[in-house]
Amino acid sequence: MLSNKRIKELELVMEFEEVEECFKEVSSWIENVGRKRLKETINLDDSLEMLLQAQKQFKEFDLVASEYCRRGQEALKKVDQWEDFSSVDVHSYRVKLQTYRDQLEEFCNQLDETRHRVCETVRLYEFFDKVRQAICCTEEGVK
Repeated sequence: MLSNKRIKELELVMEFEEVEECFKEVSSWIENVGRKRLKETINLDDSLEMLLQAQKQFKEFDLVASEYCRRGQEALKKVDQWEDFSSVDVHSYRVKLQTYRDQLEEFCNQLDETRHRVCETVRLYEFFDKVRQAICCTEEGVK
């Protein structure tokens, strides 16, 4: 039984090393590209035209970022069975796995929040633009 358990742990370590390349690629993209692009969307422009342009650019980024999130989540699913092992040899891999999981979860949450914020900001600006147009039409009607 101990031998079988040890063999299973070694198989998991080999599998982790295969999946780790994916983790490293996703992690690198998040740190070098993803976080920077999310920070760029913090200050949205004051005009509706500029905001719509920023929304279009964000949607393009969002497609790429969502693909990286999906790839990271698929890689994490491949090593979900690690939770069942508590050996000291597997512990360092579990720590790495948790670090990747935390980083991916944080980035995906930030992406979702930014997506929502951009969408709501555009809707708000469109509403204000309609109100402004209605006020202008009303003023012209009064004159």
